[in-house]
Amino acid sequence: MEQDASAFVADRELIQTLEKRSQLVFCGEDLVLFRQGEAPNGLYILRSGEATLVMRSESGEEVMCLRVAASSLIGLPAIVGNKPYTLTATARQGAEVKFVTRVDYEDLIRAEPSLCFKLLEVLAAEVRAARNALLAI
Repeated sequence: MEQDASAFVADRELIQTLEKRSQLVFCGEDLVLFRQGEAPNGLYILRSGEATLVMRSESGEEVMCLRVAASSLIGLPAIVGNKPYTLTATARQGAEVKFVTRVDYEDLIRAEPSLCFKLLEVLAAEVRAARNALLAI
């Protein structure tokens, strides 16, 4: 069941700050950014286009599917919590995606700790969106 996840959209200032430390990811075709269970290596910013986040049960059954909008931060909970990704993220063909390495993210947070509040707002919205998606199943 696909749900809208506009809650992943971040503050414009936060996006611009993260983008200064990012690199472009080419999406000439659908591209898996990370897979559920993988160790987090960075954070993705969906600049334009579309991406989906899918959670699967241990048996491989799709439990949740979220469609994310432009200006979304993808992979944030794994980076903040230093835990494996809980979803598989796929950017759709033609999407413009930026990647911020884990090291660059951590350096940025040390240099600008006030960004933590903006990140917490996004995390809280993501938790609410995931909870609502799971309740709708």
